[in-house]
Parts: sequence; structure tokens; C-alpha cells
Amino acid sequence: MVSEPQKELRFTRSGQAVHFCIFGALWVAGGVTLLATSIYREANPELPHPLWAIPCFMIAAGAFVLARHLAKHAYLILTPLGLEIFPFFRPAKNVQMLLWQEITDAEIDAAGRWITLHFNEQKTAGMHLSLRPIRSPLRELLGRALLGRVKQ
Repeated sequence: MVSEPQKELRFTRSGQAVHFCIFGALWVAGGVTLLATSIYREANPELPHPLWAIPCFMIAAGAFVLARHLAKHAYLILTPLGLEIFPFFRPAKNVQMLLWQEITDAEIDAAGRWITLHFNEQKTAGMHLSLRPIRSPLRELLGRALLGRVKQ
């Protein structure tokens, strides 16, 4: 961890957060639909009870909380020391730090969805990182920053 946070570039899982926001919005719409149909329940008793909207709203709340968490917490951090990688599950416990001296080369696929970090000149050891959790406009910035730092 760097004591000067202004010298690091943080990339969050904001691309994944968008999907969970949409998922939450769909559950809110389902809950509102269940509540709206309750006014016709006397005419058609086979309609679901309005209390079925509560689980819909609870799932929606969970999706929005998860989306906020994904948009707020880091996925990749480029620091002066190296690259910090935070996994999806238990990021504080399973964080991985790669020093810049360990990375000999980096490649980004043509579609901009994967970064391959090489740890030796023969390119037989390395790591693949998905860029899909990061929003598309930020992938180019990450690629330029990472390739620029590795080429130094």
C-alpha cells in the first residue's frame, strides 16, 4: 500500500456494477407490478398476494448494495511499487501484489478484454487479467498506463 494515494491509479469493477443496477431495477419493476396488480385482486383472486413484492424489493436492495460495493472498491491499482489485484471474493484477504520488476512484458488483446502479464522473456510464465469488470472507456486508459509503465 502506498502512503501517497495521489500517485496511484485505481480501477474499480464499475462495468460489473452496471449489470447489478439493471438487475436491481428489474426486481423493483417486478415488485411494483405485484403491488399494482393487488388492486384487481378482488376481481381475480388468483393474482399473487401483494406481500410477494417484499422478496422482490429485498433482492433489488441486495443488488443495489452489491453494485455500490463494486463501483466503490478497487479491482486493479497501479502504484509506484507495482500492480495490486483485488479478486471478487474476499479482496482484502486475497489481494495480490505484483512488483514492476516481476513484469517483463504486457500485452492487451485486440478486443481490449484481456491483459496478459509476462514474468519472463520467453513468455512462458505469466497471468491473464480480464478487463470486463472495468467500463469500456477506462480500459484504454488502463492499457496505456500499464504498457507505458512496463516499457520503462
